[in-house]
Amino acid sequence: MSPPAVSGVADSVAGMTGHQITLGAFNLEAQDPTALAAFWAAVTGATPSPGGESVYLPPAISGGFAMFFQPRTAPRPAHQASHLDLTVPWGSRQSEVERLVGLGATFKWDVLKEFDHVQWTTLADPEGNLFCVAEHLPAKASPTA
Repeated sequence: MSPPAVSGVADSVAGMTGHQITLGAFNLEAQDPTALAAFWAAVTGATPSPGGESVYLPPAISGGFAMFFQPRTAPRPAHQASHLDLTVPWGSRQSEVERLVGLGATFKWDVLKEFDHVQWTTLADPEGNLFCVAEHLPAKASPTA
C-alpha cells in the first residue's frame, strides 16, 4: 500500500529529475553546548556562532555539514540511536584518531578486518556521543584496453 500523497508534493516530485536532498545540520543536545561546539569546531575546522543558549557550527568546507548544539532537555538516553560517520582519506585514519583523542575524544574500538573496503575507529566526544572515523579503500584503477 502506498503512503497517501500530500497535496502538491506528488506534482512537485514528478517534475524532478533527481533527488535534491542534502544534510543541512546534525543536531545535538549537550550538557554544555558551548564546550561541545568548541570540541567539534576543533574537529572540523569550523567557527562556532553562539546564539542564546545554543551554538551553530557552520560547514567548514563547501559541501560539508553544519552542527547545531542546544541545551539537553532530558537525561541522556542509555542507547544512542544515531551517530556521525566521518570519512578521511585512506591511510590517514590512525593519525586523525590520534589528533581527535588529543582534542578530548575517547577511543572506544576499532573495526579493521571485518570488511575489505573500509576500516573505522569508534570514538566518543567529551559528552559521550559516539562517532566513527572511517577510511574507505580507494577504487582500483580501471584496467586499460
